Amino acid sequence: MIRAARNRLCLHALCGKWALLAVALLTALALAGCAAPEPAAPQEALRTGYWSGRLSLVIDSEPTQNFYAGFALGGSAERGQLSLYTPLGSTLAVLRWQPEQALWLQNGQARVYESMDSLTAELAGTAIPIAALFAWLQGQMADAPGWQADLAQINQGRLL
Repeated sequence: MIRAARNRLCLHALCGKWALLAVALLTALALAGCAAPEPAAPQEALRTGYWSGRLSLVIDSEPTQNFYAGFALGGSAERGQLSLYTPLGSTLAVLRWQPEQALWLQNGQARVYESMDSLTAELAGTAIPIAALFAWLQGQMADAPGWQADLAQINQGRLL
């Protein structure tokens, strides 16, 4: 009997206007944190050289490595920037490259590498073919030993 009375009291307290306002505010903040920017339309991305969306990187190794993040990519194979984001929109890392230098920026720290190959090899355990990636994003087949690209859905903004 006492337990039932406490349950009613707690439910009644949650229905107060301040409690509802707090719940509404927390819900709005949670939804805003989960919001992700819309990926650029494929034709717009080709025109501007800017792509954004979600990425999944699976590296067949022992054990298999999986990496998931939001991203914003701009520039070209020679000079550009890749920003990686958590599902809540916080920046995981920023990678910048130019001829003869690549930077990995994370938590206010910067690491300098001689190339994107050496940076991505440390980051992912294997060099990611940046030149081929930009070709694939533009709908062009490019050879990258050890990598496979499926461009069948590139016009819908999907590269596998």
